[in-house]
Amino acid sequence: MPDPTVDGVHCLVMRGGTSKGAYFLADDLPSDVAERDDLLLRVMGSPDPRQIDGIGGAHPLTSKVGVVSPSQDERADVDYLFLQVMVERAEVTDRQNCGNILAGVGPFAVERGLVTPGQETTSVRIRLVNSDSYATATFATPGGKVRYDGDLAIDGVPGTAAPIQLAFADTAGSATGALLPTGNVTDTLTGALADSGAGVRVTCVDNGMPSVLVAASDLGVEGTEEPAELEADETLAARLADIRREAAELMGMGDVSRATVPKIVLLSPPRHGGVIGTRSFLPVKCHTSIGVLGALTVAAGLRIDGAVGHDLAQLPPEGDPMPIEHPTGHLDVTAEITEVDGRLTTASSSVLRTARKLLDGSVFPRPRS
Repeated sequence: MPDPTVDGVHCLVMRGGTSKGAYFLADDLPSDVAERDDLLLRVMGSPDPRQIDGIGGAHPLTSKVGVVSPSQDERADVDYLFLQVMVERAEVTDRQNCGNILAGVGPFAVERGLVTPGQETTSVRIRLVNSDSYATATFATPGGKVRYDGDLAIDGVPGTAAPIQLAFADTAGSATGALLPTGNVTDTLTGALADSGAGVRVTCVDNGMPSVLVAASDLGVEGTEEPAELEADETLAARLADIRREAAELMGMGDVSRATVPKIVLLSPPRHGGVIGTRSFLPVKCHTSIGVLGALTVAAGLRIDGAVGHDLAQLPPEGDPMPIEHPTGHLDVTAEITEVDGRLTTASSSVLRTARKLLDGSVFPRPRS
């Protein structure tokens, strides 16, 4: 393989939803996982809190990678592997999906010639390698070219762009094997004590993103605070760490001390006409919005009678859009729950996103130390 520090690596930088990342063809990266991860750390500029010597944006939302290849699965056109490149430590993880970066996969597949576009619209069937689940991205391709400009605004992104519809299948139990990984609608975590001294009641749910739903009031906060205020609360941070650790064990996820999942989502009554208010943690930083799969997971959890947040939510009829409120606006998703063989699962999930091509060319990783 050519020396990437001299010859560069073919790369497309895109905004996908409320994230930004580097998209690569799998064939343009080393096949050895350790070599690939080392290369991506040097491309993004990690470990360094500023990522000053790479193309990462010094935040988990802008230090992401999508690796795309033709799929051998008859149900998919392309395979998509999501990789989270840590900012401040030399680590790359594939333990979670990213629905925002997913928004750019269909356009990327057309840009790289993996999928032949239609003359008006194109649908790309995508296998999410991280969870072996599936999504279909449908977007405008007038004249056989991806259209990025449009009039859809999504909260957390300035301006407008062309809509990309993402329809999901098989997202329930993406990383844990079940929509309700503990087998219970609610669990009480005795290691994470609220102000009352009682255990904290949670719902552990996985509809594409293993998450732990907690009522913000049970942790002594409103759930409407700005992300920076919540991040500065050391008492809250300690409680969230306890909740993650104990919930992950119940969910069968083992040691998650160096993982980004499960996410913790604080829930509060909606304030702006949505279904629920959220503050999502990544796992330490508070998301300035909410991830696509995180929102789908919250929506699925809220649909379950007795789940944490069900009594706080203003639920629309089944199948109608569910605006999930977050710090910079809301995200409209749908989630329909059904029962199969005595177990709850999702019948369908969908969301509208946008993406934009930012830069196409060669990226030059820093040399090895």
